[in-house]
Amino acid sequence: MIPWIELDRTTLPQGGDLRLMRRGHEFSIKLGVAELMTSRLFASEEALATLAAERLKDRAKPRILIGGLGMGFTLRAALAAFGAEARIVVAELVPAVVRWARGPMAELFAGRLEDRRVEIVEADVAALIRTAKSQYDAILLDVDNGPEGMTQSDNDQLYAMRGLAAARAALRPGGVLAVWSQGPDRAFAKRFEKAGFSVEEKQVRAGGARGGSRHTIWLGARPDH
Repeated sequence: MIPWIELDRTTLPQGGDLRLMRRGHEFSIKLGVAELMTSRLFASEEALATLAAERLKDRAKPRILIGGLGMGFTLRAALAAFGAEARIVVAELVPAVVRWARGPMAELFAGRLEDRRVEIVEADVAALIRTAKSQYDAILLDVDNGPEGMTQSDNDQLYAMRGLAAARAALRPGGVLAVWSQGPDRAFAKRFEKAGFSVEEKQVRAGGARGGSRHTIWLGARPDH
């Protein structure tokens, strides 16, 4: 059995250590001993982008905001799904995650951070959303395991009514807010609709056709008017 090796760790703004682990060709990012993400199972992170893109397939030159860089699977899927004229902004709150993407995990990213369509911003995605008005065709949120959160209580501002209202204002008419979650959340789904979105809920396997845990993706469309 190949052992796990800790490559690096960083302290989060509100406490707790984020750790980058490697075992052979597999990577894991953990909060303490809890695994936040792995390079072995990523189908639901890809689905966050592909499901949103399906709803915007006729949109010319789409502008996308991704909240959370992670291991880059949502970014990879977005580059493929939204096409050559897309512009994608990725907001990552933790600078070390960007450093890992350019360093130890560079093989996973395969040069996608240097794609001319991509801009990496080391910032809180909630702050970018608050300052954007009718700017994005899609906002893809994969932050802190979804509305329940594990790492930063400040992430609640994304999923509370005020955060959802800000996201609605940041979207262009007909735009889509897609939210990834480790599991279902009935209270959040109700808030999502109350914030003025037409909401669809999808269950996606972490391993795609290989199975794995069921993750939840909500797709909220802003009305065209």
